Amino acid sequence: MNDFTQSTLLEINNWLERELQQTIELSFVVFNPDNHPKAKGYKIWVNLAELHFCKMLTPQIIDEDKVKMSFKKLQQEASFHLKNIQDKKEKYGKDSLFFEIQKNEEPTFLLAYKRALEAVKVQNRKHILNLGINKGDEFELIQKTVDKEDFEKIKFSGIDHSQTALNFAKERFPQSNVTFYQHDINELSTLNLEKADLIVSIGTLQSPEINYKPFLMSLVQKYLSFDGAFILGFPNGRWMDNELIYGAKAPNYPYSEMSLLYNDVIFAKKYLQQKKFRVTITGREYIFLTATRIGI
Repeated sequence: MNDFTQSTLLEINNWLERELQQTIELSFVVFNPDNHPKAKGYKIWVNLAELHFCKMLTPQIIDEDKVKMSFKKLQQEASFHLKNIQDKKEKYGKDSLFFEIQKNEEPTFLLAYKRALEAVKVQNRKHILNLGINKGDEFELIQKTVDKEDFEKIKFSGIDHSQTALNFAKERFPQSNVTFYQHDINELSTLNLEKADLIVSIGTLQSPEINYKPFLMSLVQKYLSFDGAFILGFPNGRWMDNELIYGAKAPNYPYSEMSLLYNDVIFAKKYLQQKKFRVTITGREYIFLTATRIGI
């Protein structure tokens, strides 16, 4: 354990980079931010831990001047991004690491998605189509956000390729106004669904199996009503050892590289603006693009 009370953040960072190559958990001493007004607050140490793929453990008070900080290395291999599952339809199924993720318990996801639902006036929607519904988290927040009577008036359609995830979702939402389809969204036309006035898709349109740009345009042209709206979520983070780490990971880069993410977001923004939508972009670990018709 090192005493870094007089050191700069750069010195601490360099020490962590060096020592974490050899150690799973490291502890160091810094000024107690409760008693040193100019000392760095705990948010800085949380951010530093994340940048080193660590979890910050509960700080321990040594005395009124000092506090012990401890970082524990995350198991980077404990990530659904790295798992090679033979049955591609069940890559995100009930037995996958992805299924264990609780997005609605992540503040940066929950509050950004909640604001998006408020922006599209979700309580007034008649048919909500979710592409990549998995176990139903996006419907859950709608259910908690709107009045029971309003929820029961809305028709919900959820599509996913994982049958085990959909079986779980059906148990969560047994209501007659909620329908789930085990289907390839590339073949959406074969379902003969009526047009939706809200399309939601979180982290699905960036799947390598989907030709993103023409698919997005087809959603606007074929599956969205004239007064419809979009909520699209673009992942800007990675799930690792049940922690959400900021920054999209691109192939062949050892660090977060977000060019592809920004390219997809800006394409959607420009295309929807051309179609007379008002577009906002919010969020952090998930970038939320919210689009509503101008004048409606």
